[in-house]
Amino acid sequence: MTRINTNVPSMIARQNLNNSGADLQVRLERLSTGLRINRGKDDPAGLIISERISTELKGIEQAISNSERASSVIATTEGSLTEINDLLNSIKALTVEAANSGAISDEERDANQLQIDSAIQSITRIANTSTFGGQKLLDGSLGYVTSGISVSTITKSNITAASFINSGSINVSVDVIASAQKGSLYLSGDNGGTGDGTILSATTIQIRGPLGVRELDLLSGATLSSVAASVNALTGLTGVTASRVTAGTDLSGLAFQSQGYGSNNFVSVERLDKPADASVDNFNLVKVDANADVTGLVWGLTTVSATRDEGRDVSALINGNVASGDGLNVSIGSPSLALKLDLAESYATDPSLTVSTFDITGGGSLYQLGPSVNALQQSNIGIQSTAAEVLGGVFKNGVSNYLSSLQTGKANSLASADASRDYSTLSEIVEASIDEISILRGRLGAFERNVLDANSRSLQGAFENLTASQSLIRDADFAAESSELTRAQILQSSGTTVLSLANQQSQQVLQLLG
Repeated sequence: MTRINTNVPSMIARQNLNNSGADLQVRLERLSTGLRINRGKDDPAGLIISERISTELKGIEQAISNSERASSVIATTEGSLTEINDLLNSIKALTVEAANSGAISDEERDANQLQIDSAIQSITRIANTSTFGGQKLLDGSLGYVTSGISVSTITKSNITAASFINSGSINVSVDVIASAQKGSLYLSGDNGGTGDGTILSATTIQIRGPLGVRELDLLSGATLSSVAASVNALTGLTGVTASRVTAGTDLSGLAFQSQGYGSNNFVSVERLDKPADASVDNFNLVKVDANADVTGLVWGLTTVSATRDEGRDVSALINGNVASGDGLNVSIGSPSLALKLDLAESYATDPSLTVSTFDITGGGSLYQLGPSVNALQQSNIGIQSTAAEVLGGVFKNGVSNYLSSLQTGKANSLASADASRDYSTLSEIVEASIDEISILRGRLGAFERNVLDANSRSLQGAFENLTASQSLIRDADFAAESSELTRAQILQSSGTTVLSLANQQSQQVLQLLG
């Protein structure tokens, strides 16, 4: 049937030509942009997931940059700490040299003191001037701010990490549950009314402590006070002290103790001979039963015969968590709170005292290490001041002695040590300062290696995998698109030809009209 009003073949050819033209435009667009998805209609679900991946990639990319910048901060900080460590080692060498007082002159000692003064000033200068991008690193600006610390319970605090999650401050409670103890041995001075407070028979004892061992000859009839004086004269060589103790009405005795508290301190007293007549022997040592909680030298508790006793580390709860004890010190480490506290002797040795509390009100340095801003993808670290006025902090003779006390005219200068013939406090301060800097360097090194570097590697792996996933979803396959382009071009050409033929078919009807 032949019609001229409606050219159906032409309509069909035109529709197919439009379809092939649209397909050709899609192939040209994909090949020109390199993307399979250029607008939502190309693949709605694919667009959604690819845009989410794009957002993650931007966050990961910035997190990698954050980690690299944090590593630069740590590297700069450690560079300054290395210089401080070198200065402290030079001070150590100078103090050891000065202690050799029999071989150096006063002028040499004064010259050493000048070098120590200069080194201490340099340490404080480095601490106050070390910066990264205008941010001070070692002056305490990156340390944590505390309030409410009572020096009667906590003599020194070092907070290394604190996470302020939905809170402007962190309350810290410290509860001593088991006292710190010295190694202690007890000798009764009650001889049944005859010769009370004396040694009944001559004997030789060997005293051993953390510092070394010495022998002491005791005469028959020697008073316990004189024995204590003889033991204390050797304290610098043994690390053991002796003192008279009295309990009840007439019980008087002698206590041998380690100088320090904790499991690393001990006292050992052994007699090297024994009198033939046991009736005149009263040198029998005992120690308090380990199960008894002793807060001081108390007679009347369960005792056992012994010639050696170790000290005990303080045991405490910090915010309900069991802290690690070391002598009078307690520490705890977690992502949300990490700190070390030096407890006052009176507090660490008496569990009956009330809980000590203080607040961490701010400070520290916060590093955003993940692509999302939340506490799980952040890390907190505190860097305390390393100025000479806060390094050391050796608690001795009722006061805290800092590195700055080694300067000319101060309590622990070389002149003061030489006058007292005791360089031990001076040496302890320097060694404590070196330990503080070394521990800080180690902590920063561990943070850089185990947190920053590991985080960068992890994020880099995630970045590569997510980029590959996004490419799989959104990028165009050039081989496939090229094939489809060729197909669309052929269809476009054939469609144009067919439309032309369809239009010509209607014109052939005119031949019927003659």
